Amino acid sequence: MDFLSNFWGNVALGFSVAGTPLNLLLCFIGVFLGTLIGVLPGIGPMTGVALLIPLTFSLKPNAAIILMAGIYYGAMYGGSTTSILVNTPGESSSVVTCLDGYQMAKKGRAGQALAAAAIGSFIAGTFATLMLMLFGPWVAGIALKFGPPEFFSLMVAGLTVVTSLAGRSLVKALFATLFGLAIATMGIDNQSGVPRFVFNNPELMDGLEFLVVAIGLFALCEVFVNMADMKGAVMERLSIKGSLWMSKEDWKRFFPSCIRGTLAGFFVGGIAGAGAAVASFVSYGLEKKSSKYREELGYGAIEGVTGPESANNAAAGGSLIHLLCLGIPGSGTTAIMLGALLMIGLQPGPLLFTQQPEFVWGLIASMYIGNTMLLVLNLPLVGMWVKLLDVPLYLLMLFIIMFSFLGVYTVNNSVQDLFLMVGFGVIGYLMKRLDIPAAPVILGIVLGKLMEEKMRQSLVISDGSLMIFVNRPISLFLLFLAIVAITNPYWKQIGRGVRRLFGGAPAA
Repeated sequence: MDFLSNFWGNVALGFSVAGTPLNLLLCFIGVFLGTLIGVLPGIGPMTGVALLIPLTFSLKPNAAIILMAGIYYGAMYGGSTTSILVNTPGESSSVVTCLDGYQMAKKGRAGQALAAAAIGSFIAGTFATLMLMLFGPWVAGIALKFGPPEFFSLMVAGLTVVTSLAGRSLVKALFATLFGLAIATMGIDNQSGVPRFVFNNPELMDGLEFLVVAIGLFALCEVFVNMADMKGAVMERLSIKGSLWMSKEDWKRFFPSCIRGTLAGFFVGGIAGAGAAVASFVSYGLEKKSSKYREELGYGAIEGVTGPESANNAAAGGSLIHLLCLGIPGSGTTAIMLGALLMIGLQPGPLLFTQQPEFVWGLIASMYIGNTMLLVLNLPLVGMWVKLLDVPLYLLMLFIIMFSFLGVYTVNNSVQDLFLMVGFGVIGYLMKRLDIPAAPVILGIVLGKLMEEKMRQSLVISDGSLMIFVNRPISLFLLFLAIVAITNPYWKQIGRGVRRLFGGAPAA
C-alpha cells in the first residue's frame, strides 16, 4: 500500500510539474523540433540535442530536460518519415526501416507504413515510460549501495559495451573511446592542481568545453560530409498514395510485431551503450525468426516497419533509466544530455529520485504528454514533412553552420572555442571517412573525469591496492561483463577454433 500511495503521489507530482504552461510549451517545441530533426537526413538526435543545448542554459533543470527529452524521442519517430518516403534514414536507428518501409511506399502503401510507424512509436514510448516509472526507483535504490569501486566498474562496463557495439571495427571503436578519455584529462587535475595537456594555454585550464566537441563532431562534421558530396546528398522524392489508415489485415499483423519490438527495444535500450540503432536491428532479426510473414520481409512487410520503429522508441525510454538512476548514459544521445545537465549544475544518479523528485517525475510525466503530442502531430502532417525535403541543401547547411557558431560562442564568448569546434568538425569528418564511430568519443569525454575520480577514491579506500575492484562481488561482476562485451566480436572465431581443436582430424 505504501508503494502504491507513493507511486500515485509521485505521478501526481510529475503531472503538476509537466502540466505547467511553460513545460507544456517546451514539450511541444521539443517533439516538434525532434521530429523535424529526424525528418532532415543526416542530422539525427545526437546532433539535434547538441545543437540545441544553448537553448537550455536559461532554463531550470526540469524544463531543460523536458525540452531535450522531447527532441530525443521526437527524432526517434521523425527518422522513419524519410526512411519510408525517400529511402534515406533521418538517423541511424531508422536504417532498418528503409528495408520494408520504402518497399511499401513503392507499392503505394506509404500511408499505411507511416501510420504503423507513428502508432508503434506511441505504444512503445508509452510502455517504456511506464517501465521507467515502475522500475526507476528500484534501480536507484540498488545503486545507493554502490561505492566508488562499483561505480568505476559500472562505467568501465558501459564504455566497453558501447565500444563493442559501435561501428564495424572493434579496434577503431577502441581508438575512439581512448581519444574521448584522453580529451577528458585536459585541464587542471582536481587532486594535485597540476595542469595537464593545456600547452601553456590559460583558456584550456578548465578543460575542453563539452559543447565544442559535441557540435564539432556531429553538426559541423555532417556539413563537411555534405559539402564534399553535394550531388550524392540530393534526394529523390516520393508521393504518398492512398489512405493513411491501416486495413483490418494490417492491424492483425501490426500488434504482434509491435509487442515484440517494444519488449526487445526496451531491454536492449536498458543495456548501457546499446542504444536505439542496435535495438532496431535486434527487433528486425526477431521478426525474421518469429513472424508468420517472415518471407515477405524485405519486400514491403508491415512487420519490417512496426518492429524496428517500436524498438527504437522503447530503447529511448530504456536508456533514460541509466541516465536518471545511475548517471551513466545509455546511448550517444543521452551522453550529450548528461553533459548538458552537468553544465547547468545537475548531477544525475541514484540520489536523484529522493533529492530532486520534481525533476524526475516531471520528466516522466512529460514523456506521456510528449508521446501523445507526437501521435497527434505526425499523423496529419506527413505531407508537410515531405515538403521540408524541398529546402535546398545549401540553405540547410548554412543554417546548421550559423546555429553551431552562435551556440558555441555564447557559452564562453571565446573565439578560441570557435576554432576548436571547426577543428573537431574536421576530425569528425576524417573519422567518418575512416569509418571511426563518434559516439564512443562523446561517452569517453562525459565519463572520463568521473571515472578518474571514482578510481582515485577506490585506491584511497584500499590504500593503493587494485584488488579492491575484484574483491567486491558487484564490482567483479561488472568487470566480467566488460570483458564479455569487449571479447564478444571474437566469440565465433574462438568457438570455431575450439571445435577444430577438439573435433579431431578426419578419418583417412
